[in-house]
Amino acid sequence: MIARWIFASLTAAFMALFVLAMHGQTAMAEDAAGTKTAIFAGGCFWCVEDAFDKVDGVTETVSGYAGGTLKNPTYANHKTHVEALKVTYDPAKVTYAELLDNYWHNIDPFDAEGQFCDKGPAYHTVVFVSDDAEKELAEKTKKEIAEQFGKKVETEIRPTTTFTAAEEYHQDYHTKNPVSYKYYKWGCGRAQRLSEIWGDKHS
Repeated sequence: MIARWIFASLTAAFMALFVLAMHGQTAMAEDAAGTKTAIFAGGCFWCVEDAFDKVDGVTETVSGYAGGTLKNPTYANHKTHVEALKVTYDPAKVTYAELLDNYWHNIDPFDAEGQFCDKGPAYHTVVFVSDDAEKELAEKTKKEIAEQFGKKVETEIRPTTTFTAAEEYHQDYHTKNPVSYKYYKWGCGRAQRLSEIWGDKHS
């Protein structure tokens, strides 16, 4: 019994050190490259990717699935996950606050059912935060929007957990398939609703 307890304790300690080491390696890699990452869920990831690709200082965008429990989510099966975008950016050129502002102006923060014509849990809006500073800023801006419009903001603020890149055909969809993308965006009512809420501030 004692041997089993010691083994379990050592295993737990090793796993904790492994997780910390991996987190440290990721942070070191980001620092070495001079970049940071952020994850936002705003309905259809094609549209969110389009909005962030236009931001100066964003170096890479990857559409994918975040926040769920499946080990290998796919477009056909990503239950518990939301469609999301992983944004890599240069903090010397664009701040997290500016990214967050771009995010808010490209979603309908008052929709509890999804986004535009896309309804269901996979299309809920979420700001995934990686530290207290991001959480504080996300909560502050969420409160400001609620006060500005006098409405409840339905967007969740959750800790960053897992992110899995979507299939290749989803990446850069707005540039690979511009006609069908624009047809979808307009047909879904996204462009019209964003204009209604934000005027010309959206992408």
